[in-house]
Amino acid sequence: MSEHPSHPITTEQEEEAMTFWEHLDVLRSSIIRMLFVVAVTTVVAFFFKDTLFNIVLAPSKSDFITYKLMGAEPFSLQLVNIGLTEQFMIHLKTACYFGLIIAAPFILYLLYQFIRPALYTNERKYTLSVVGSSYLMFIVGTIVDYFIIFPLTVRFLGTYSVSEEVKNMLSLQSYMDTLLMMSLVFGIIFELPVISWLLAKFGIIKAQWMKKYRRHAIVAILIIAAVITPTADIFTLCIVSLPIWVLYEASILICAACAAK
Repeated sequence: MSEHPSHPITTEQEEEAMTFWEHLDVLRSSIIRMLFVVAVTTVVAFFFKDTLFNIVLAPSKSDFITYKLMGAEPFSLQLVNIGLTEQFMIHLKTACYFGLIIAAPFILYLLYQFIRPALYTNERKYTLSVVGSSYLMFIVGTIVDYFIIFPLTVRFLGTYSVSEEVKNMLSLQSYMDTLLMMSLVFGIIFELPVISWLLAKFGIIKAQWMKKYRRHAIVAILIIAAVITPTADIFTLCIVSLPIWVLYEASILICAACAAK
């Protein structure tokens, strides 16, 4: 009689025993599922056009919550369309952006499941922390841009005039490109604390170094803000620079906390 192994082969052992082509098939399957989910969420966002653009266009109205909390005076901002296909393409692009954000947790989960067999137990814990924190901070960065950075930028530049004889009419394309670009940029910028935590864990950066080169960092922040700022005015530059500087100071505290453990 043949002897059965005392310990059954686990799923992880089976995954580790897979060939290169089998891993490739798993990756292809995961990519197909990612694309399918993104397509579904994009289609859903596309068909909820009214809700989608009520959210997107809210900062262009003087009754937006940020302006109410500021006690800002009412203002009027007129958005116009100047292209035949512009509105449809903006609708599609905006739906894709929202669909990707909604589908992101599932995409990250599939990516984690694919690389999990190659990770040690402690690496899996760190990976989950980094992935979860990265997504959370991206959403926080997008929210900060939507409720603070972008409304202040729109109100200042949309109502600025060199003369009463010159009326402002903002194109829908310009408005949406600025909103989506700034949302993406701030989502990425808000990853700074997560990256700092990860680098501190590996001993690549230390809080003392970040404190020592704080002045250099401030200059770099101003340069980065000038590059990513859609306009060249000092007001928007300061508005964009401030949260980046706050994130840098938060990163110092995070690195110090990692060193203390």
